[in-house]
Amino acid sequence: MIDIAYAMGQGGAAGQGGGGLGSFVPLILMFVIFYFLLIRPQQKKQKAHRLMVENIKNGDQVITTGGIHGRVTSIGEGTLTIEVAERVRIKINRTNVSTLLQSSPQAQPAKIEKTDSDKK
Repeated sequence: MIDIAYAMGQGGAAGQGGGGLGSFVPLILMFVIFYFLLIRPQQKKQKAHRLMVENIKNGDQVITTGGIHGRVTSIGEGTLTIEVAERVRIKINRTNVSTLLQSSPQAQPAKIEKTDSDKK
């Protein structure tokens, strides 16, 4: 009785032989979907964060990943010193900066406009 059940099970599997590449199409399609929906946007986000961290200057207002707000006072090789209150400074890793709030304005020559009373 048991031999008949095994014989019947093998016959059904023999008729189901699929093509080699046809069985990989759903797997390849899933990888393409994951690439465009998950992997590629994450890489773009990492690149933008890396550029932001590289372009931090003295005087910039930043927020750390821990939520600390401060102004950059000095820049080291892999660290930043930020001032969180008057004469209160902490040293953090550059990668711990999550947001650049306000970039310090570059030194631009001030234009002095002459008023009517100055012209006379």
